[in-house]
Amino acid sequence: MTEAFKLYKLIILYMLNRVDFPLTNSQISEFILEEGYTNYFKLQQTIAELTESGFIREESTHSRTFYHLTEEGAETLHFFKNDISAAIQKDIDTFLNQKKYELKNEVSVKSDYYRNTSGEYSVHCQVIEHETPLIELTLTVPSETEAQKLSNSWRRKNQEIYAMLMSRLL
Repeated sequence: MTEAFKLYKLIILYMLNRVDFPLTNSQISEFILEEGYTNYFKLQQTIAELTESGFIREESTHSRTFYHLTEEGAETLHFFKNDISAAIQKDIDTFLNQKKYELKNEVSVKSDYYRNTSGEYSVHCQVIEHETPLIELTLTVPSETEAQKLSNSWRRKNQEIYAMLMSRLL
């Protein structure tokens, strides 16, 4: 492993270690690419190697991929954390602090769909807080197009739907 790839891996592990929620590929990419550490293709190779080695765990839906730090990844970071300069650690911490609410909100809302046994599509919608679902809702629709629309709408309208349900049920 070259020193550059080692640094990219440690940056990703450090980022995942500093938050209490998973990060998406685009969130990780936003920091690393904007700071100019590497290009998109090398970053994707780095993420793939971290996943294959078991240092991060991947959770995929139709539209997004979430990454979680594993125990092995945390242990590796513990041993090699000093290989990330204080300046890079500060840049990561600043990025995460400035965008924490935005980053957390983006990954706390999940929706995915699948074809069920009756041939229709089940759309599973969630809002997660501290790894616990605040709301889970599964709706069945007849087509994949409707499933995609419902899934996308959930990301935009989940707060409104949650508030309406709570007001009607309480």
